[in-house]
Amino acid sequence: MTKYPIWAALGALILVQICYPLTSGSTRAGLTVSTVLIGYVISTTHALMTRGLRAAAALIGTATLGGFAVEAVGVATGFPFGAYDYSGELGPKLLGVPLIIPLAWTWMAWPAWLGALRLARATTARVLIAAFGLAAWDLFLDPQMVAEGYWRWQHPTPALPGVPGVPIGNYLGWLGFALLLMTALAAAGGRATNTPDAADAPIIALWFWTYASSVLAHAVFLGLPASAVWGGALMGIVVVPLAVRMRR
Repeated sequence: MTKYPIWAALGALILVQICYPLTSGSTRAGLTVSTVLIGYVISTTHALMTRGLRAAAALIGTATLGGFAVEAVGVATGFPFGAYDYSGELGPKLLGVPLIIPLAWTWMAWPAWLGALRLARATTARVLIAAFGLAAWDLFLDPQMVAEGYWRWQHPTPALPGVPGVPIGNYLGWLGFALLLMTALAAAGGRATNTPDAADAPIIALWFWTYASSVLAHAVFLGLPASAVWGGALMGIVVVPLAVRMRR
């Protein structure tokens, strides 16, 4: 009963993302918000329908509420991502944070976690893999969003070679919070959250699509070749072994 609606929603997300580089201005911003909303529905619905209410509540509590909390602290204090602020192009804000932002944390935290379930058996190893995968995704996200003017850092250096505008400390902040998020998700979600399921296929497909489409978009359509290389190399540390494992 869950399988086909999730696949259909994934198809809608892919269609929106394909349209993204073909647009500009407010239309592109609207597609950004639409992508996150669809992704959030996919991840939270999948967690609920395959793992139950406890797992879905754990995902929302750690990634949505936790994501909002760390962003609010970040905007107010500069910790842990560095001093930054959001433009008004991503919709309404609360405490300086666009409400769409914590939904993005949730959207990608779930695929990162389900991928890690298939790469390790020990909880500690799963937390490390999932956290690294989620933080590595930011090597695509932040350069793209800064280039669009959706947010900016007050002190954007030192930055990765070829990726101006995003300080290296931001990625370290992502990794630190991702470790806390995944640790909390593993503890709060119960046994079902920590067990792979055959119904996870669309979420694993989402993880692969996010990686491959990000590399392609940055390298070819968005004029961000350096972030294509950085993101492709570091996120690939998690995604490529998972692809090999899934083929087997």
